[in-house]
This record gives sequence, structure tokens and C-alpha cells, in this order.
Amino acid sequence: MANRVIHLFNGFLNPHGGSESEALALAEQLRAHGEVKLWATSSRSPAALRETHGIERITLGQAARGRLGNAADSPSIPDGGTYVFVGAHWRNRLWPLVVPAPQRLIYVFNTFHPKILPLTSQHPPLLRWPKTEYVFISEFQKTLLDTPGVIHPSPIDIARFTPAAQPHRRSRPVIGRLSRDTLAKHDPEDLALYREWMAAGADVKLQGASCLADQIEANPHLELLPEGARAAVDFLRSLDVFYYRTGSHVETFGRVVFEAMACGLPVVCHRRGGYANSIRHGENGFLFDTTQEAREIMQRLLAQPLLRAKIGAQARRTVESLYSRSALERRAQFYHGHAMA
Repeated sequence: MANRVIHLFNGFLNPHGGSESEALALAEQLRAHGEVKLWATSSRSPAALRETHGIERITLGQAARGRLGNAADSPSIPDGGTYVFVGAHWRNRLWPLVVPAPQRLIYVFNTFHPKILPLTSQHPPLLRWPKTEYVFISEFQKTLLDTPGVIHPSPIDIARFTPAAQPHRRSRPVIGRLSRDTLAKHDPEDLALYREWMAAGADVKLQGASCLADQIEANPHLELLPEGARAAVDFLRSLDVFYYRTGSHVETFGRVVFEAMACGLPVVCHRRGGYANSIRHGENGFLFDTTQEAREIMQRLLAQPLLRAKIGAQARRTVESLYSRSALERRAQFYHGHAMA
């Protein structure tokens, strides 16, 4: 009988990271159909994160003992089945040479680093692993990489990310964004927009923005929060409009945009990103190319609460369609189908 276990690998470095969140959400989705084991490929994976989610860390000693059949130590190692790497890869690692080869090898390409493509498609001669099957998280990414593969949107728990139970009753609408706390996630031109929106009567809340503290002056209507200060769903529910543009970082999917849409928020996003394929401008969200376009879109939304509600409701319906039960079933069968045959 074929080994039905799916072994899912990620660096598991950052409890608030998008890649980690995607890996954990994918594991939860796949567990409805079979056994899934989680593995940290980085030696710097925090123990607290591993303990919380039942993640194991592979060491060469473990792998070698398992290969030699040393039952005294009972090492836990990947033992065949389907190996799914989510944003992690096996370059310069010794353990793949001493663990059982997988029956299937799947790489979830959740970022845009073209140099990783040959690293994951060309295996060392001694490895003898099967050909890599690719999963891309957006049409945008697949087109950029020009490589055969399937497209599966990064999994999101839309039963958890839902609109606030009660409509907001505020004199000042709240514009916000959420990201990792790094300058690459922020566009310098947005600082001027934040000042303008506060002057126009809005509050601005930015989580994952402590890196901007020395670039924008303090303001009673500005809140800069470090990464992970509040649970993502709670933070998003405290907003009226979600705004998103990155700096040097390219969002090949942008799961936080979809989480905001799932929470019933109108999203105003820069057009460069995988999320753009799912946003129909003026219907379920807004896309802009220039700072002036962002300024004009936000002026409309701040002046029209009913427009915010209408666009937010359509955003929620879009995400419900994207993550419908039937859609999730089809994606899960991709991972389990061959191994269960």
C-alpha cells in the first residue's frame, strides 16, 4: 500500500509570517483528508512555534539513525509519501540524502525568486527524488515564472476571517494596513498619503509599521503597531478601509488583502501583485497605479459610507467563492489524489 502521509516543510521562523501562515493553513485543510506531518527546515525555528503547532525539526543525526534503523533513539523523520515544500527548499541540505525518497514531490512557490526555480527542479544526482510538481499561488506569479504547474490560492480560513458582528459607529473612519515589519513592505510615497488622510478626518492604523517610526511624525490620529501586536482578524475588524502598497517587495499573492476582503472591507491596492487578478476595480475593491489615483479613490470612500459597505460586501462574496467547499475539495485532492491511488 502506498504511504499516504503528507510531509509539509517550511522554515517556520516567524509566527506572523505569511509563508508560515500559508503552510499551517494548508496543513489544516489537508488533514481533513489524511495524515499530515509538519517539519521545520530551519535550525532557527522558535521552539514555542513548534510546540504550539506540533512541528518537528529534522537533524542530520535523526535522519541518519532512521536510515540505519536504530530503534533505540526512535527518531522522527520524513519516511516517504508526499513531500510538500512551502516556500522552503532542500538546497545544501544533507538530510534529504539519508531519508526515504518521496513518492511525490510538490513545491508550493509562494514568493517570487526566479533563482529558486532551478534549485527546486534540478536535484543532486544522488538524491533520486521524483520530478517536482509546482503549485503557484496566483496567475500573476505563474506568468512571471513561465513554468508549468497548477494554481491554488494561498489557503485562508474564511470561517475565522469574517466581518465585524456590529457595524462601526465612528466619527472618524479608520484606514489601515497589515504586514511584516520591514521597510520593503512599505512604499515611501504612502507617508504623504497618511498625513493627508488624517488631515481629511480619518484615523490611520498601521500594524507591522514600527519601522516607520523615525520617518513620520507622531499624531494623535496615527497608530503604528509592531508586527503581531494584535491578532490579524481583530486588527482588520477595527478598520473601515484596507489600504495596501508595498515597496521593493513584490506580493505574488498578498494573503492579507484576501483576509481583509473576507472581513468585509473595501480594499484599495496597488495593481502590482497577485491579488489584482481577483479584484474587479470599482466592484469588489479598487486598484491604482499612481499615488494620485490612490488619493482620489480614498477621497470617494471616506465621503461615502454606503459605498464602503457595498464594496466590502462584494469583497466578502468574492472570497467566499474563491474558498468555497468545492474549490477547497479540488485543491486538497491534488495533494492526496496520487498518494491515495
